[in-house]
Parts: sequence; structure tokens; C-alpha cells
Amino acid sequence: MADIVVTRARTHNLRDVSVRVPHGRLTVVTGVSGSGKSSLVFGTIAAEAQRALADTYPAFVRHRLPRQERPDADAIEHLTPAVVVDQRPVGGGARSTVGTMTDVHPTLRVLFSRYGSPSAGESNRYSFNDPAGMCPGCEGLGTVATVDVARVLDETRSLDDGAIRFPPYRVGSTAWQIYARSGLFDPDRPVAAFPAADRDLLLHGEGFTVQRTTPAGGVYRNRYEGLVPGITRRYLRAGADKQRLADGFVTRGRCPDCGGARVNAAARASRIDGRSIADLTALEIGELTPLLAGMDNPVAAAAVATLRRIEQVGLGYLTLDRATPTLSGGEAQRLKTVRYLGSALTGMTYVFDEPSAGLHPRDVERLIDLLHALRDNGNTVLVVEHDPAVTRAADHVVDLGPGAGAAGGRIVYAGPVDALRAADTATGRSLARRARITARHRTPTGHLPVRGGRHNLAGGTIEVPTGVLTVVTGVAGAGKSTLVRELAAQYPDAVVVDQGPVAGSVRSTPATHLAVLDPLRRMFATAHGVPAGLFSFNSTGACPRCDGRGEIRTDLAFLDPVTVLCEACGGSRYSPEALAYRVAGMTIVDVLALTTEQAVDRLTDPAVRRRLAPAVAVGRGYLTLGQPLSTLSGGERQRLKLAGELSAHGTVYLLDEPTTGLSPTDVDVLLHVLDGLVDNGNTVVVAEHDLAVVRHADHVIDLGPGAGRHGGRVVFAGPVGALAAAPGSYTAEYLRHELALAPRG
Repeated sequence: MADIVVTRARTHNLRDVSVRVPHGRLTVVTGVSGSGKSSLVFGTIAAEAQRALADTYPAFVRHRLPRQERPDADAIEHLTPAVVVDQRPVGGGARSTVGTMTDVHPTLRVLFSRYGSPSAGESNRYSFNDPAGMCPGCEGLGTVATVDVARVLDETRSLDDGAIRFPPYRVGSTAWQIYARSGLFDPDRPVAAFPAADRDLLLHGEGFTVQRTTPAGGVYRNRYEGLVPGITRRYLRAGADKQRLADGFVTRGRCPDCGGARVNAAARASRIDGRSIADLTALEIGELTPLLAGMDNPVAAAAVATLRRIEQVGLGYLTLDRATPTLSGGEAQRLKTVRYLGSALTGMTYVFDEPSAGLHPRDVERLIDLLHALRDNGNTVLVVEHDPAVTRAADHVVDLGPGAGAAGGRIVYAGPVDALRAADTATGRSLARRARITARHRTPTGHLPVRGGRHNLAGGTIEVPTGVLTVVTGVAGAGKSTLVRELAAQYPDAVVVDQGPVAGSVRSTPATHLAVLDPLRRMFATAHGVPAGLFSFNSTGACPRCDGRGEIRTDLAFLDPVTVLCEACGGSRYSPEALAYRVAGMTIVDVLALTTEQAVDRLTDPAVRRRLAPAVAVGRGYLTLGQPLSTLSGGERQRLKLAGELSAHGTVYLLDEPTTGLSPTDVDVLLHVLDGLVDNGNTVVVAEHDLAVVRHADHVIDLGPGAGRHGGRVVFAGPVGALAAAPGSYTAEYLRHELALAPRG
């Protein structure tokens, strides 16, 4: 089959890129973060493959499918249907489990509806997501959450001094004003000194209206809810995102009615061979598979086929009742691929977005086996990746660069991986570089005790040293992210940089994310005596033709949509009135066209420079202030998020897999930033698999030895130099291999 041929692609920062991708091979696309990898693979090749496939459907179907525009390229030829496995988190919230995500649970429901005794009825009567089958006490969640008053409220402080520690109720917020500015309580008095009636009113009162006064002098009337009923209604009974905000401020326990089984009494009473559906979903997949295989009926056999594929990707330790939000990034990625392993289709193109993200080197080996299996089944496998092990396993490598943003977007190497090591590119140099353990030794200033016991984190106390860089590592599912979340819950003043996406809308830019737009608008407004809203494309300064979007998109129903530059504003987003004003010879559009590095040099406002400096420090100085966040790569968004948190003032920084989306060159920059935080007197704790980060640590906590209930225990704790010689640790095994101290057994 002829190669996939891309001719003169110009998506995002691609600079007339022409490239060939061989069919039937594993091709890895590498390069520094922001070099154009995602623009080539997802924005060009995968987008055109999916758009072209959609064009084969009847108009009635096309009209109901999401429509993609034709990628900006002269030609894209010899495509096959594409399956995209991206990094988007597994959805579904607390009601989504491994069983529902993989469609095994619906199969078990059919199994029990036909063979269970006594039968509860149709299959929906075994579903915890259906009113007919869910436990009425917990509404199918299996747990009951209650507000933890001790975590929410610091009673040694007054309301004005931040007694309420729940972030959405911080000092100055609308929710805080209802308590501190309603006249019900003395805002300067420590809560511990409140009369019993006032304390009960603060926590549990409800059912009446109060009048609050805002800092601007406005007066509003609001329904009063105490902290406990208010947080319960707004967060515990809301969607998954809001539930996560309250995660560190609640106590969760098993539902007393169902004991955590999620289903009602009738479903729990129905049994096959003495086990209920809840009993089966609580078993590890490795235990459940042979049990179902021994039932010798077609429904059980259908479940067994899927369960064996889950075991094949190394996730046999999971249980079907495991909630998907508790999965690590690596676990979620592999579960997404399970459905494709048993497919009889060949000649497909499978496109993966950094599938090694969240994976320990041991799990990366299993991932490589999976990618090779898809290739060997007659498919083309195209992977955007930074992990050197995945790159070394490729049949063909396409390296983009040489830099990021405007300095990238070119093919700097294409060919076999062996020759890449000798190429003068960032990726080639990193592959040829010898691994070394840091020679630096920083001494801890103390310890943070962390209580275990959540999810698969074993009980007892884990000591995390202060004043140093600590890396928490271990195989996927060993409990690393759990430890970081527990630290965040027990130390709520810590600065947390997790794996969540950068918040924002389609209008978001680095300037909005780094909170510099308001001071920039005030700078223009003060200089000319006009309202600040005139310099916002989301307000009165917006171009009236495109409403501040800079482009006009025309939806042509089942035909391809068409997006053109707004002729009125030339894509600037602003009205002519806004563009009539200048500061230091620049319009607001000129300022937003500056890179963050240029803005730090040219703008004099100290607030602006202070907020932009972290973006330069993490290597994102090439991003322009007005660049839409939607055009940034995963690594760029991750680093921008880190930059936003670096401006915070905290003594403890907690980072969950910060190397996600970063090339080895970018990891070096990240390590320099982390060193700076520690050298300034902070404590930095990083949950990470990347051995470059592990080798750089002052202190390593290795969790394991396995995953799930086989993990969550401290396998090793101490300096990284001693880890290389530690027995019983998968991390130590791969570290020894990388250092070439001993062959990997």
C-alpha cells in the first residue's frame, strides 16, 4: 500500500510541511513541546481521515455528525479510516466504573437477568445507574459523603481571617459574604469563641433570607444556607467537576444500606453459584476471568473475551466496580485501547496521543507490545510521543522542530530510529545522552506526615521530607496520585498542579490564563481616560462584525463548515474605536501580538511583568499573549498551567506527573524550575514515572510493589543513589538498566 503523503501542510505552526508516513508500520512523531507534532498528526492527518470518512455517509447522517473543516494543506493522500485514542480524561464521574466503561457490567446484568436466582427481573434491575436497580440510600453511588467540618473550618480564625478553608468560600467571595457580611456573625471574632447557637447557625442553619453588602457597596438578598447544607447541595450533589472541588473536605463512607454494592436489595439477593453481581464486580479481573470461564454459557463467554483483553494490557488487578475517576492516567489510556484489541478490522490507522503518559517504564513495555500487536494485525499505527523507549521501538520516526512555536513546524528528521541517534536534533541528542544520577545533595529541613488508607494507599504514616525535591514513583496504579491528593487534603495551603486541563473558553489566551489582561486594559484606560472594557474583545471593544472572535464561521449543514478571517477587523477581534488608542506606540492588538518574553522586556507595568515571568521561566517565552489556548499542544498547556501556579506564594508544591506532554529537552527546563523552587525554601513533591526526574530527586518514595491492592506500600524511601541498589522495586530495576549498571532480568 502506498504511503500516506502530506504535501505542504500549514495547520497552526506547520510551515509547508511535506512528509510520508509508511502504511503497516509503527511511526512515532517526536519533537520538543510545541514543535507541531499534534498539528501534523491530529490537526492534519487524523482530521482529514475522519472528515473524508464522514463524507461517505448519507447527507442525513452527515448532518448529525460533528463537522470538521478541511485541514490547511495542498494535499493529503492515501489515507485509511482512522481511530483516534487521545488523552481526554475518562468521563462519567462517580457513576462510571471499569465495568461500565468496558461494557462488561451490562453483560453481567444480562447474565444475572437470565441465570440469577431469584431473578430480580430484566437487566436494568441490576443496574446501579437505573432507578429500578440502584440502592435508594446512596442512589447507586455506593458511598455517602458528608462534609468534614474540621477540614472546612479553622475555628482558631475569624471569618475575615479565613476561617472557612473551602476554596470556593474564600475571603471576598460571594459565598463568604453571606456569612461575613450579613450581620449574623462577628467577622472579627474567632469561630471558637462563637456562642453555641451561632456556631450551629454557621454550620447548619437554613430556611431564611439574609441581606449582604459587597465591597463595592451593593446590597443583595440571598437565601441562607449553613456551610454543611450549602456545600452538600452545591458540590456533593452536583456534577463530577464540582464534586472534585470538595474532595479534600468531605468524609466518604460506605452506604449503610447496601454496604457499597450500589444496587438494591432485590439485585443483591439474586445469585449465581452463591455470588451476587456485586460480589463478581468486587473481584479482581484476574480472579473473575477464570470464574466466568467455568460457567460454560454464551453470555459469560462474551464477558470473558473482554476481560482477557484487559489482562493483556496489564490491568488484571483492577476490579469492575472501580470508579473511573480514581484511575491513573496510564490506566485510563490502556482501558481505552481494550476495545480495539479484539477487532477483526485490518487496514486501519490507529492514532495515539502520548500513550505512555502516566506509565511506569514497566508498563511502557506492555504498551509497546500493544502497539506492535495492532501493527502486526495489518494496521498503521501513528503515535505522538516523547518517551525514548517508545521512540526506540518505532519502525519509522518523524522528528519536528527545531524549536517550538514559530521556531518549529518543520521536519528535522524522518527515517529509521537508529540513524536518529546521530542526527543533530533535540530528540537525537537526548537519545544519545547517557543517563546519570544527580550529584547534588540537599538536606531535609523536616518532615510532613501523611496518613494512608485512601483508595489503594496502605494505612500507616508516610514521612515526606521538607525543603527538598521528593519524587513519588512506582508502577501505574501503585498509589502515587493518591498520595499527592492526600497531601493536598491534609495540607490545604499547598499549591497543587494536577493533571486537569487548563480551564478556559474558546476565547482564552495565555494573557487571560496568566491574569495580565486586566492590568493591560487598565494601562490603556488610564492613559486615555476611557473605560477599560473598550480594550476587551469580550466586551465593548469587540469587533461588531465577528463579535470579538476574529473570524466568521459559516455552518453549511452536512457540507464542510467554512471559516474565514473577519474582513472588518482583519482578525484582530477589536473595534476601530479600540484600535485608535496607543500606549508606547502600540495598540492593544500590538501588545497581544508580543511574545511573553518580549512583553517582559518591553512593558513597564510591574504587575504584568511579575505575572508573565513564570511563563518565560518554564520555557514558554515564545507564546504570544493573544494566542488562543486551543492552538497549544498538551505540553504547552501543561507548562502554562505550571507557570500560573508559580506566581502563587506557597511553601509546599505538589505536582502530579508534570512531564506529561514534555520532551526530554523540556523536562530539563522543568527540572531547572523545580530546583529554583526548592532553592527558594519550598518543599516540592512530584508524582512521576519519568526516570530523568527520578534521577534528579533528593529523595525518592517508591510505591508498590504492584498496582491496585498489590500496591500502595512503600517499597523504598531514601536518596536516589540508594534506589538503584534496592531489591524488590520495579523502578530500581529499570533505573539500573538505564544507568547500565546491571542487565535487566
